[in-house]
Amino acid sequence: MAANRDTDKVETVAVELRLDRIPRLYNSLDPSPFQEKELEAAADDYIVGSAEDAGGRPIRLVIMLPDQELARPEAKHVPASIRHHFELRRDSERRLLRGMWRRGRMALLIGVTFLAICLFARSLLLASSSTAAHIVAEGLLIVGWVAMWGPLDIFLYGWWPIYGRCKLFDRLARLEVEMRPLK
Repeated sequence: MAANRDTDKVETVAVELRLDRIPRLYNSLDPSPFQEKELEAAADDYIVGSAEDAGGRPIRLVIMLPDQELARPEAKHVPASIRHHFELRRDSERRLLRGMWRRGRMALLIGVTFLAICLFARSLLLASSSTAAHIVAEGLLIVGWVAMWGPLDIFLYGWWPIYGRCKLFDRLARLEVEMRPLK
């Protein structure tokens, strides 16, 4: 398996995958019909890694197989099955992102409520002239804001990697797949 720059299209990166048999591309334990089979983990990792290495440039997957494998009836379904695999991965990432936003909203509600309680308790403690009460009041201010870290982490930073994978799998769901004879 090797990735190289395609000379025909300056902007397209050709990712080559050399196989001796079509079934090596798919997870042998997946009982789904051929067109819906999951890719073998190593093939998936290789394709995804090559797409990540290509950055924003378009990629084209070139699958090289022996002539007798290319003549098999399922060979014509390989491009669609690969795109279908990445559609499923994209949809899974989108569900993960929606779940993260849902958790973020719930965490924000809990965090803001907890912060409000801490600030209210702090204001009561600051009315006291006791040094210990002032120390506890400052502790409540810190704890209240620390409780906000979870939702802020989700809304500021947590969603980026998942959104990036959604975009990557969306690109791979539209991947141009070319079948060639193995030389």
